[in-house]
Amino acid sequence: MRDVFKRIGGKAAVDAAVDRFYEYMLTDDRVKHFFANINMEKQRQHQKDFISFALGADGGYAGKDMRSAHQHMVDHMGLSDVHFDATVENLVKALRDLNVPEDIITEAGAIVESTRTDVLCR
Repeated sequence: MRDVFKRIGGKAAVDAAVDRFYEYMLTDDRVKHFFANINMEKQRQHQKDFISFALGADGGYAGKDMRSAHQHMVDHMGLSDVHFDATVENLVKALRDLNVPEDIITEAGAIVESTRTDVLCR
C-alpha cells in the first residue's frame, strides 16, 4: 500500500485531489459546518501533507496526530461516523473526477478507513 503515492501520480495528483475534495466538502451539508472560520489555505496544505504521507510519500508528517487534530470536533461539534463516511465519499468522488484507477481508489480508501478510530477519538 505504501507505493500508492507514486502510483496515483505523486505530489501534483495529491494536490489536485485535495483541492477537488474540498470543493465537495465545502458544499456538503453534512460536513461543511466543520470548516466555518477555518483558514482553508492552511487546511488544504495540512491535508495535502497528511495524504501524501499516508499514501507513502518520502519524508514524514509534522502535523498533529489524528486524535489531537479532531478531539475538539468530536467533543464540541459531534463529529461522528456519519461525517467520516461523508468525507470518504467526497474523497472517492474527487479521485474519480481525476480518473484515478479504481484499484488505487480502493487502496486509498482503505488507508483513510484505517484512521477512523483515531479521527473519531475512540
